[in-house]
Amino acid sequence: MSASTLLSGSFSHSWRAALSAGRAAWRLALDIALPTLCISCREPVHGEGVCATCWSKLSFIARPYCPRLGIPFVYDPGPELLSMEAIASPPAYDRARAAVRYDEVARTLVHALKYQDRTDLAPIMGRWMARAGAELLEQADMLIPVPLHWRRGFGRRYNQSGLLARAIARHSGVALNGEALGRVRATEQQVGLSRTQRASNVQGAFQVSTGRQADVAGRHVVLVDDVLTSGATVDACARALLRAKAAHVDVVVFARVVDGPRSPI
Repeated sequence: MSASTLLSGSFSHSWRAALSAGRAAWRLALDIALPTLCISCREPVHGEGVCATCWSKLSFIARPYCPRLGIPFVYDPGPELLSMEAIASPPAYDRARAAVRYDEVARTLVHALKYQDRTDLAPIMGRWMARAGAELLEQADMLIPVPLHWRRGFGRRYNQSGLLARAIARHSGVALNGEALGRVRATEQQVGLSRTQRASNVQGAFQVSTGRQADVAGRHVVLVDDVLTSGATVDACARALLRAKAAHVDVVVFARVVDGPRSPI
C-alpha cells in the first residue's frame, strides 16, 4: 500500500471522527440551549417526551380486563368473563388491547402526535402499545395501520397510526403493511358524533383493493390506531379486512376511552 493511500485513509478516518464529534457537540449544545420539555406539563425532561411525574399519571391498562375488548375490570371476575359491552354489541374484530386509558395526559400525547408534528413521540407510544398487545402480536402475520383519506393525509403530511405501527413493528418483529387497506371515502371527524353517527360516518369508508386481497387472505391481522372511542372506525376496518378473507383481525391502540372514572362495564 502506497504512502499516499495510507495518508488518504488516515485523513478520511480523522475527518469522520471529527464530523461525529462535531455532531455530538452540536446535539449537546442544543440540549443545553433548548432542553426537551415534557409534552404534558412543559417541564424540562431528560428522555422521551414525558417527565416522571406525568408518566406516573398515565393510567396503564393491565389485567384484569375483558378478554374481547380489553376494557379494564375493577376486580377479577374470572379469565373468560366478557364485559357487558362485548356481550351486548360484539365487534367485527376478535380482540382489542390498549396501552392506557384516554385521560388528560394520554389526550395531550395523542393530540401532540396527531396535530402538532410531535412525531418523536411515536417510538415510546409504540413501545407501550407493543407491550400491551404482546399476546396479540405473538400470533400476528402483519400490522395494518388505520388509513387516512388522501386529502387528510396530504394536509397532515403523515399518518399517526402509520408511525405507531412502524414503532410496533420494530419492537415486535411483525411485518408492517401500510398499503393493504385504503380509505376510499372521505369522512367527517368523529369527534362530537354519537355512537350511531360514528358508525354511519365510517360505513363503507374502507376497502382492500383487488390487487391487495392476496396480502390479507388467510392472515392474522393486527389493526393499529391511536385512540379507541366507540370502536366504529376499527370495526369498519375489520369488516373490510374480513371481506377480503382475513382469517383474524385484532386491534392495538395507544389509548381507549373507558366510561366512568374506573368502571369496568
